[in-house]
Amino acid sequence: MIIGKFVLVAVIGYFVGAIPFALIVSKRMGGVDITKYGSGNIGGTNVLRVLGIKAGIIAIALDLGKAIVAVLLARVIIGDSMLHIAGFAIDRYLGEVLTALMVMVGHNWSPYIGLRGGKGVGVYYGAWFAIWPVAALFGGLILITTVLLSRYMSLGSILSALSILCLFMVLTVVFEFPPIYLVYSLVTAALIVYQHRSNINRLQTGTELRLGEHKGKIELR
Repeated sequence: MIIGKFVLVAVIGYFVGAIPFALIVSKRMGGVDITKYGSGNIGGTNVLRVLGIKAGIIAIALDLGKAIVAVLLARVIIGDSMLHIAGFAIDRYLGEVLTALMVMVGHNWSPYIGLRGGKGVGVYYGAWFAIWPVAALFGGLILITTVLLSRYMSLGSILSALSILCLFMVLTVVFEFPPIYLVYSLVTAALIVYQHRSNINRLQTGTELRLGEHKGKIELR
């Protein structure tokens, strides 16, 4: 029974995460396809860069929200169900992490738009807010500080994910936090770095767009 619940929450996570809110917001508020402007990325940051603060905040909030909803729904569906296999616990904590990961996969490779998507940062933080808000606040502080100092959102996103990974290394070894959170933070940090590989190249060559810089900025209709 619990295995069926895990399959269900994974599927829900993927298809909820795949909803391309940045694309929807850009079309509804600006009448444009966001993939043709700015960085071309289907994410809240690109909406912010191209369409401005209001549209950007809405897109980011929706990406955060879909991850929060999916993880909380997984918590309800799995409940107190638990199964031990070879000493490994299959419980709601694992279910939440699995759902959060599938939300990010759906967001990055959405079946609704030909397996295109964003870079997963918004849903990454949304999931942490639902799983353990302290991690989201810690990473958010690193992200905001980095962006304020450098104005590179990509750099802030990468460093914040790596910082959360380092945090869970300490929490797991010193404070005996469940290892599943360390595994999740490792996998998601790797995904975020991978999705930002082109940004890393541009950072190295000095061609990365800073927050406030834009290509093809348009006005809301």
